[in-house]
Amino acid sequence: MTQRPLGAQISHMLKSRGVDVIFGIPGVHNVEMYRGIEEAGITHVLARHEQGAGFMADGYARASGKPGVAYVITGPGLTNIMTPMGQAYSDSVPLLVISSCLDETAAKRGQLHQLRNQEEAARCVCDWSHEVKSAEAAYALIDRAFNEFLTNRPRPKHIQVPIEIGGALADAAPDRPEAPLERTVATPAQIDKVAKALTAARRPLILFGGGAKAGADVATFTAERCAAATMTTYAGRGIIHPDHLLDLGAYLARPDSAQVIAQADLVLVIGSELAEVDLWRDELGHTCEMIRVDLDATELDHPAAGMSIVADAGAFLRDLSRALPASGKSDWSAEDISAHKARWRAETDAERPGIVAVADALRAAVPEDTMIYSDMTQFAYVAKEVWPMTRPGHWHHPFGYGTLGYGMPAAIGGAVARKGLPTLAICGDSGFQYTLQELGTAVELGLPLPIILWNNGKLKEIEDCMIRSQIAPNAVIARNPDFVALAKAYGAHANAPASLEEMQTAVTKAFTADRPTLIHVKAGIADS
Repeated sequence: MTQRPLGAQISHMLKSRGVDVIFGIPGVHNVEMYRGIEEAGITHVLARHEQGAGFMADGYARASGKPGVAYVITGPGLTNIMTPMGQAYSDSVPLLVISSCLDETAAKRGQLHQLRNQEEAARCVCDWSHEVKSAEAAYALIDRAFNEFLTNRPRPKHIQVPIEIGGALADAAPDRPEAPLERTVATPAQIDKVAKALTAARRPLILFGGGAKAGADVATFTAERCAAATMTTYAGRGIIHPDHLLDLGAYLARPDSAQVIAQADLVLVIGSELAEVDLWRDELGHTCEMIRVDLDATELDHPAAGMSIVADAGAFLRDLSRALPASGKSDWSAEDISAHKARWRAETDAERPGIVAVADALRAAVPEDTMIYSDMTQFAYVAKEVWPMTRPGHWHHPFGYGTLGYGMPAAIGGAVARKGLPTLAICGDSGFQYTLQELGTAVELGLPLPIILWNNGKLKEIEDCMIRSQIAPNAVIARNPDFVALAKAYGAHANAPASLEEMQTAVTKAFTADRPTLIHVKAGIADS
């Protein structure tokens, strides 16, 4: 068996486990990780900042369904990528970060990139973080990470390789075991009990979270089979086709949705932790029996349900669809549901005026299979309520951790994973500046990526919050650069449409361009 430095062996191992792309930045401490990348046949994408590398790997994972992998250096490289790791943890994204680390920290101080406890620092924002002491340990941890991505709730992992071990000769990694890995599935008795409960209910309501995406192919059929009303979390949009007459959409966070949910006589929650960022209130609003299905058993007690099933949501929905007899009509009214959605859409428009019209125009301009990555910006807050999705997993947003700077680099990762398919980024003027340097990466890769830059000239959401709290707005306005000139300085295309029609033309053109296009959209464009 040919020996190579461990860094090279890890690259070959990753390739054998299906890794085609690694995002990162090389440094003096992790150069050995780069020795075998090209030889293994892996593409490396050079980010301009480790935070960008982490978001790119996150976006790649969400688009491809495969783990995103990032290489970073000791100390600041790891701390820079911890924000993306926290976001990936919150949003259940399979992200593997492999960093270098110092060989000795207890007895030696003042070293380059030294961190007091790097392994423990990373553990704060990921599923687990471990330092390897041998090649065998590195291989075992990599396989453990990939196995858990497949069988458990996917969350980021961190492996750190001491500099000396990374450069030491090592045997090749073992072959991956051929035994198939499976997730936990519901028992026939559990499926039968849920099917009977849905059939007996007069007003069943099924709430789909992002964890139910794998069952989207049968979700609408299942809901129609038992005449159930449906709702989705923001992450679950597209699981139910918007043409389903009893679909209440993604308006779960509307305050009076609780009163609508209270009308149900059975609530089935699939693949959602019912988090604060799903509800924006303390209680869902139901007064009836609740059944919860989730792969993560730790989420099933918050809130507790009458029946909790630890199972893969996709497999559960397929089994349930086969077990359900047609139950005829329920007591839900399609006309009432349509009226609720119309009222909630109007409320959304009134709360943040002028955005709904822009979102509608943008939606009309993008292909149906466009994958969208948005940042923390008011445009996204409105759009993710009023923009109906026809397929799941095609709008990605930093939902839980809520970090600024996510949109563009994540879209770069998505575009790398989706060669030849449309990808769109939506950023705010403030959040864009957190990671704007990654424009250089997008230009370097020649990505036909439209970047919608929503510019309201301030931290408008924070200003609104201050006003509601009777605080005089402070520190919410910063001097913006000339965004069009800035994008062109990076080598990107850029324009500033003066009307919705010009914006639509710019977006259509950007999808076939030879590089990214920044489309600077100012608040008030709908009135032009």
